[in-house]
Amino acid sequence: MLRLEARCRNAIEAPEFIMALLDILQYPDPRLHKIAQPVAKVDEGVRAIVADLFETMYAAKGVGLAATQVDIHLRIIVVDTSEQRDQPMVLINPEIVQRSAECKEWEEGCLSLPGIYDKVTRPDRIRVRALDGRGERFEIDADGLLSVCVQHEMDHLDGKVFVDHLSALKRNRIKVRMRKRQREAEPA
Repeated sequence: MLRLEARCRNAIEAPEFIMALLDILQYPDPRLHKIAQPVAKVDEGVRAIVADLFETMYAAKGVGLAATQVDIHLRIIVVDTSEQRDQPMVLINPEIVQRSAECKEWEEGCLSLPGIYDKVTRPDRIRVRALDGRGERFEIDADGLLSVCVQHEMDHLDGKVFVDHLSALKRNRIKVRMRKRQREAEPA
């Protein structure tokens, strides 16, 4: 199946990278609304960013992470929706080239909004074109959780957070709750 082939091709194979945990921006940080720029060339610097994104995503127990969420405004996302957390996939400069007419509602959460979940409706199946960790172009067909995860992370690259899909009333309540949490977490 195309999806498994793409996942295997996208694994980071360079163990010589020294990985670092990155700080994940918390909503409503305005930097989450910056639009990410395309990656001009997949080089060692980009591969180091990818390695750090994976390290950060796994440590936070997420299934996806966009570079925008760690204040790196390049079009890079990493995902791993496998139960064993052993199928890492990187998508550089991803673009959705096909969407199904059928949509499905999923409960989504986000590492930039810890503990906040709500239902979002998205196309059920997508076809995505991207570059892998070596800079090679590939396409992948995604459905189910993988489709939701890729669309969610691609929204981040376009300066959107999943709460932007909710009503203004829900979004404002979440914003107030997140600001309150941030104030409570600040040292006195």
